Amino acid sequence: MPSAAALRIEIEHALERRFPAALTPVPRTIYETAATGIPEVDALLDGGLPVGAISEVTGPKSSGRTSLALSFLALLTQEGRVCAWVDAEDAFDPESAAASRVSLRQLLWVRCKRASAPAKGKPCSQILTRLDQALRATDLLLQAGGFAAIMLDLGDVASADASRIPLATWFRFRQAADRARCCLLVLGQAAYAQSSAAVVLECSPSHPRTAGETVLNGFSFDVRRGRQRFTSALPAARKPPASTWSATSAWEAEERA
Repeated sequence: MPSAAALRIEIEHALERRFPAALTPVPRTIYETAATGIPEVDALLDGGLPVGAISEVTGPKSSGRTSLALSFLALLTQEGRVCAWVDAEDAFDPESAAASRVSLRQLLWVRCKRASAPAKGKPCSQILTRLDQALRATDLLLQAGGFAAIMLDLGDVASADASRIPLATWFRFRQAADRARCCLLVLGQAAYAQSSAAVVLECSPSHPRTAGETVLNGFSFDVRRGRQRFTSALPAARKPPASTWSATSAWEAEERA
């Protein structure tokens, strides 16, 4: 019986004219990266989030996923770059964003409305849910181009609903983000984009930080690299798969600003 190596060579030889290197894995793509503004996360990702790709930040409520996204937006908008926040469940807080040093003048906020009863004579099939609206808005923004980053906030969308987003939708988003050189950052309770995501970060709460017994002045979060399908363009040492970072509270950030 031929060995596995010999069998592989035989198959590749038979398919070489139709499918070159049929059984050879495709090497990881080298991406340009954009810093998140959180040194621990940037070190975990060898420089930051990939440009022109989909990144997912997952975790339960109060896990640090929104704080990470706001830190990323703050760096981009302070450089004068235009970004967008697609808010599927109308949960975005502009005051917290401003306290995190996001320049709201450089941010397009897309608020999705709750689906209402169909008008007289209008088919029910034409009524869009908030999730449908968010996906359509994201598609339009990616196709329009000009955005350095787009946040698709599905954090308050039920995982059962978000998991039903077709893979074809994520594939189209990935292709459009690559053409527009846009960072598409998806916030959710779980990872939904599957193979279309270049990187997945899993966030979880660690512990609050207090001054004395009664004053809350910040939180610490744990972040783990669940998946990374890209290599940074910059050489970097091998990093551990997990890290811990801290975020100050919104009112403390406002006081320092």
